[in-house]
Amino acid sequence: MKLLFDLFPVLLFFVAFKLQGIFVATGVAIAASIGQVGYVLARGRRVSNMQWMSLVIIVLFGGATLLLRDETFIKWKPSVLYWLAGVVFLGGLAFRTNLVKAVMSEGITMPEPAWTKLCVAWGVFFLFKGTLNLWVAYTFDTDTWVNFKLFGGMGLMLAFVVAQAFWISRYLPDEEDKPAAAASVTDPPKP
Repeated sequence: MKLLFDLFPVLLFFVAFKLQGIFVATGVAIAASIGQVGYVLARGRRVSNMQWMSLVIIVLFGGATLLLRDETFIKWKPSVLYWLAGVVFLGGLAFRTNLVKAVMSEGITMPEPAWTKLCVAWGVFFLFKGTLNLWVAYTFDTDTWVNFKLFGGMGLMLAFVVAQAFWISRYLPDEEDKPAAAASVTDPPKP
C-alpha cells in the first residue's frame, strides 16, 4: 500500500501526460505531491525527509516548466531527486551514519562491513538512476521518457530490491538452525 501511495504522483503524471500532455501532467504532479504531503500531515503523521525533498523539487522544477513552458526542467526533476538521495546515502557514511542500517537493522543482523556495502550500493544505485534518467530524457522523445519514468524506474527499483534481498539473505539464519536453537532454549538440561 505504501508503494502505491509513494507512486501516486508519478501515476497521475503518467495518466495526465497521456491524456493532456506534459504541461497539464506537470501541474497534476505538483498538485498530487502537495496533496500527498497534506494527507500525511492531516493524518497526524510525520512527513519523511524524502517526501519533503520530493515536494520542494517538484514545485521548483515543475514550476519552472510551467512558467517557462519548457519541459526540460521537469525532465531534470527525477535526476536531481535521485542524485540528492545518492549523495545523502554516501555522504552519511562520511559522517559515520549508515542510513540503510538505521532503517533496516531492527529486523536484520549483519556485520558492519556488510551494512556499509549495502549503503554504498543504495547511493551508487540512485546516482546511476539519476544519470540514466537524463540519458533517456535527452536521447529519446518525451513520450518514451514518460514511459521510462514510470515503467523503467519501477522495473529498476524492483530489480535492485530483489537483488538486495538475495544478498541480505546470506546473513539471515537458516531455517534448520532456528528449531534447534529454539529447542535448546526451551528443553530442560539432561542429567
